Amino acid sequence: MLQIVTIYVLVGAAAGSIAGLLGVGGGFIIVPALIFVFHNQGFAPDLAAHLAIGTSLATIVPTSLSSLLAHHRRRAVQWPVFRLLAPGIIFGALVGSTVANVLPGRILHAVFGLFALIAAIQLVLNRPPAPHCRLPGRLGMVGAGSFIGAVSGITGIGGGSLTVPFLLWCNIEVRQAVATSAACGFPIAVSGTLGFMASGWHDSGLPAWSTGQVYWPAVLAIAAASVLFAQFGARLAHLLPVKLLKRFFAVFLVVMSVKLLLG
Repeated sequence: MLQIVTIYVLVGAAAGSIAGLLGVGGGFIIVPALIFVFHNQGFAPDLAAHLAIGTSLATIVPTSLSSLLAHHRRRAVQWPVFRLLAPGIIFGALVGSTVANVLPGRILHAVFGLFALIAAIQLVLNRPPAPHCRLPGRLGMVGAGSFIGAVSGITGIGGGSLTVPFLLWCNIEVRQAVATSAACGFPIAVSGTLGFMASGWHDSGLPAWSTGQVYWPAVLAIAAASVLFAQFGARLAHLLPVKLLKRFFAVFLVVMSVKLLLG
């Protein structure tokens, strides 16, 4: 058991650093790591992926809160943008978590891997936005938020891999995009967690210490480490050059997508 808790803590440290640095929720690290650990713990194979995604979203709640507070202290969060995205994000995350509950585990694996690859390709191409690109109107922002929330609810990520590129494309400065993405990760995580808890409430074969499809021992260990390291990542985000930050984000997604697609 001590070995498993140590793995949870290491996963949390890595996820927290990524959350603070890149504005993502760390789900690209947490979900595949938990799938592997849950299988080795003997959890039901059909439930491992669902538990990993629900648990990942639950760990992102305190991590994203810690990260957004760190960015807010540096006055980098664009709160007017957040207020426009938030309603759609909450709705989309609830819908996404409900959809994820009815998908087989192997389908969730494929969806997660393909989404990571698409996000990676998008950032590797690094096509600069046109100078006239701006944020859409209120309806467009709600639509964008709903899409981000739905994908995040299905895959268990904090939404940064969609939110950051979207804001960059709308000519939001990279540090502000990262900070605003960190703020958006909080309602995604809360809504998605509640969705997984509710939709998996009556599942049979759940391990002890679970509420629906959220496994609390993993949540507590990962969240404790990730909150501490999110502050570290946020400090790095304000120290590293903009080009390096973009390249790091792109390389990170490429590595994770290849790892997931290769199983």
